[in-house]
Amino acid sequence: MPGASAPPGTFARAWAKAVSGTSYLPMTHAQLEALLDRLTGELAGALLTEPFDLRAGHRVGAELVAAHIASAEGLGRTVEVIQLRLVRDLGLVAEDVEDRMARLLAAVATGYARALRDRTLDEQEAIRRAAMTARTQAERALRASEARFRHQATHDPLTGLPNRTLFTERLTAALNEPGRGAQRVGVCFLDLDRFKVVNDTLGHQVGDQLLVTVAERLCQAMNEHLVARLGGDEFVILVERTGGTDDMVAVAETALAAVRTPALVDGHELQISASIGIVERQVAGANPSDLMRAADSTLHWAKSAGGARWALYDAERNQRELARYALSAAIPAALERGEFYLDYQPLTSLRDGSLVGVEALVRWRHPELGVLRPDSFIGLAEETGLIVQLGGWVLAEACREAEAWSAGGVAAPFVSVNLAVRQVHRPGLVQEVRALLRQTGLPPERLQLEITESTMMSTAEEPVRALRVLADLGVRIAIDDFGTGYSNLAYLRDLPVTELKVAGEFVAGLRSPSVGRTDERILASLVSLAHALDLTVTAEGVETAGQAERLRAIGCDAAQGWHFGRPAPADRILARIR
Repeated sequence: MPGASAPPGTFARAWAKAVSGTSYLPMTHAQLEALLDRLTGELAGALLTEPFDLRAGHRVGAELVAAHIASAEGLGRTVEVIQLRLVRDLGLVAEDVEDRMARLLAAVATGYARALRDRTLDEQEAIRRAAMTARTQAERALRASEARFRHQATHDPLTGLPNRTLFTERLTAALNEPGRGAQRVGVCFLDLDRFKVVNDTLGHQVGDQLLVTVAERLCQAMNEHLVARLGGDEFVILVERTGGTDDMVAVAETALAAVRTPALVDGHELQISASIGIVERQVAGANPSDLMRAADSTLHWAKSAGGARWALYDAERNQRELARYALSAAIPAALERGEFYLDYQPLTSLRDGSLVGVEALVRWRHPELGVLRPDSFIGLAEETGLIVQLGGWVLAEACREAEAWSAGGVAAPFVSVNLAVRQVHRPGLVQEVRALLRQTGLPPERLQLEITESTMMSTAEEPVRALRVLADLGVRIAIDDFGTGYSNLAYLRDLPVTELKVAGEFVAGLRSPSVGRTDERILASLVSLAHALDLTVTAEGVETAGQAERLRAIGCDAAQGWHFGRPAPADRILARIR
């Protein structure tokens, strides 16, 4: 029988407070209290009902899970509050109430666990069904996508031509066809010349229409041969059976003629041309990747020769190109390993024979190819941009070695260093030279920077401004190989130049007194005009005493060449100074 007790709502509020925050509850606090108030009644009734029935405890545990009070902490707090407060708050009195309470709590926990297990299984089943549905939908979408893009997997959407995939399949099939090992196959790799200009000036819509026109012309001209578009303005022609290179040349010339005809596109009459790389070889031993790589390289040969032509693959030339590439790629590591070094060629006064300067010449002590001269790798370095890194090393090394020559109070020559176009146009040249002079202690007047005529004739202001700053510091500025470029002495009047180095081509004509009169008159004019501009003149490539004498007679200031000394290491220069 119930005794004195607090109202039932008091226990329900305590229970609600205990479980709040243990999990997400999709109800208001008032709704939670109402729920727990009802469950409180069921628990109280179960404790007092005869005979004692545990099913009420099972229902309460299940309802707690259904109400999302479904965490271990929520169950623990429920058990705790029921055990400590239910009998007291409700004033429940029975002979075996404590025993019944323990069994009722066990029933609540059992019902709770069963309901939580059932809910978990239901959720897993729902997830499984959702996953199956999603997979079915994805597979259905994939099949639809494959069906939709299968007229597109092998053909170019713009021109309708076979694309790279189909072309590669056809080429592979032609190479692998049984019994064809002794036969020959050919590929023409075609690229439009200056197609980017059309896109940039007339727009991509006109460019696309032009590509469609070219595709139609190539298909009409090639008849039975496969024509494919690889992308951009690149096309390729497959000749599955050739009788030799003559057949491929005929195909290439036909293709060039088809492209060369003026095209009227969107009201614009366009005159276009193309370049073609031709590869033709025996089927046996050939594979698609090598064929296309060779055709691509050969196309670049045609492009570099001016375009509007075909070029035929040459295995020896390809090997040379690969060797050049390997050599250029090795430059950075060679710098780190210290494989480069400098020789110096004397610059001798023609008045008294004294050593006025030396030109720094870089050498590469290659571990496999031996000592390489600059003409073997400087061009590569300029093409790849590595000339900035290499030229910076040459400048720094020349300044460092030249500073040591002034030891002992001996009048030391200046050191002359060639600067590439990229170096002159590179921001920070002034700061680089200043830092080197400061670090090495080399006086500015003992450094001469040699640049080409084309560099000085540039309309860019920044390089000229940088050279003026260096000249104001006292650094000498010389024009190298003068006479082979613009030879604009009037333009030199406004530039910070202190010396002209006359190209060896003019000096070579002075070997024979009867042959070199014209060159001698040219040199005399150059020397006279240079002196009028307060420039000194050094003649390059002097190899005989006769050349030296004739240069002295026309007033040339200095000379360099084998007659005055071959390039030599720094220690020999130092010995000559002393």
